[in-house]
Amino acid sequence: MATGRTHRPATRSRGIPEATVARLPLYLRALTALSERSVPTVSSEELAAAAGVNSAKLRKDFSYLGSYGTRGVGYDVEYLVYQISRELGLTQDWPVVIVGIGNLGAALANYGGFASRGFRVAALIDADPQMAGKPVAGIPVQHTDELEKIIQGDGVSIGVIATPAGAAQQVCDRLVAAGVTSILNFAPTVLNVPEGVDVRKVDLSIELQILAFHEQRKAGEEAAADAGAVPPAVARKQQQPSADQGPDGDVPAVMPA
Repeated sequence: MATGRTHRPATRSRGIPEATVARLPLYLRALTALSERSVPTVSSEELAAAAGVNSAKLRKDFSYLGSYGTRGVGYDVEYLVYQISRELGLTQDWPVVIVGIGNLGAALANYGGFASRGFRVAALIDADPQMAGKPVAGIPVQHTDELEKIIQGDGVSIGVIATPAGAAQQVCDRLVAAGVTSILNFAPTVLNVPEGVDVRKVDLSIELQILAFHEQRKAGEEAAADAGAVPPAVARKQQQPSADQGPDGDVPAVMPA
């Protein structure tokens, strides 16, 4: 099996937009679920619904891969799984190092989804000397003094940072200097990296704040709707004709004598 050092995905050279690349894992997750249920083919509408996108966008995304499906049949599930996996670089082995083995780092180390997608956790690294040698997810934690040797020895090109914010930039600089060119950052800070290094940021607190904004907006809309609602007793009174209204509720053109 090829290693992450010698082969890199061809998405950029083939001109696939970043927005499409970001959706490919969604399609792959939905297709993998279909494959596990032995579903042979899937329509664009069904797959789009499972991935949470519209079918027109899905068809456009797949056109970048050279996959157009068959009219009346749909897409071959197994072939699409292979095609997207190949495009994302998941048909090869990607050794990964996780730096910062606190609660989050340990949870990431125990996550079983890495191996099933072609990501091999090559090493767990932490600055705490008391963590050295302690097994997490069956992998002994190594001290940060070993970081450069580990990266170069295992041919690591992807690093995961799960350290406190104050340590993240220094860890990032060491990873890049040692040869890492892609970083997944869980630390709540913005990393400065040179050109040619890709950073994906995952900040759970920001996502929760965005959800809080939407919840507040929904609560405000509900409060405004409640404030504008007419009480039932008032509504009935408004519906009753007054003494000056005719039988249909309209004011008569000629007032009675």
